[in-house]
Amino acid sequence: MQSMVIKNLSFAYAGGKLILQDIDIAVEAGEFVCLLGQSGCGKSTFLRLLAGLERPTVGELLLDGEPIRGASLDRGVVFQDYGLFPWMTAGENIMLALEQRFPGEDRRRLKATALKGLAEVGLDESVYGKFPKELSGGMKQRCAIARAFAINPSVLLMDEPFGALDAVTRAHLQDLVLTLWSQTEPKKTVFFVTHDVDEALLLASRIFVLGQSPSHIIYECALPADRRPTRETQFENPDILRLRHTLIREINKDVSARIS
Repeated sequence: MQSMVIKNLSFAYAGGKLILQDIDIAVEAGEFVCLLGQSGCGKSTFLRLLAGLERPTVGELLLDGEPIRGASLDRGVVFQDYGLFPWMTAGENIMLALEQRFPGEDRRRLKATALKGLAEVGLDESVYGKFPKELSGGMKQRCAIARAFAINPSVLLMDEPFGALDAVTRAHLQDLVLTLWSQTEPKKTVFFVTHDVDEALLLASRIFVLGQSPSHIIYECALPADRRPTRETQFENPDILRLRHTLIREINKDVSARIS
């Protein structure tokens, strides 16, 4: 179980303009956090910082009180473009991560873990031997999710993982991730990047809205377990509908302020 604290975070690429500015967030272990905002506001950059792929220009990123100094298999990442090596089969992609995560473990046990992961995301054993080019977008993303959960990180970082998928596949994978997160004990801490308000409301236990670059937190809210909507109630619950309106208003207000 790992908590995350972001203190006074600002970031700019070398010689470039400021992208993130003065971000302060404290996240308890096991929360499902959605980072919501318009395209180009720095959400993916923020996730790269959490992954240890970039270093803050100013401020601190603390995981259980220790600074994040680089990438680690304690933080799994699911990208929008799947992140599967095209010259390796789906199974080999998962096995590569498992072998790095559990060095010295018997390969037969690792393969059993990989096959179990594929089954948990609704894929049969035949997918293990298929190359990414033989899979649909939804199947590739299921493989990426299976790989991320198979290495059992305490923190899962997801960068608009369903943005390129059709509406039906997207809904299936949203439900899948929620099920995997809720049924895994202890729960993983999830940071999920999206620009879709309805997706954030369906998935999140907390939502942070990022404004336009240089980005900072312009709004945040929590959705306690007894208030979280389901797919069936999302557009019927008056409290959720009011929150949806608030989120859209805050985003549009920020965009309008920048335009004017």
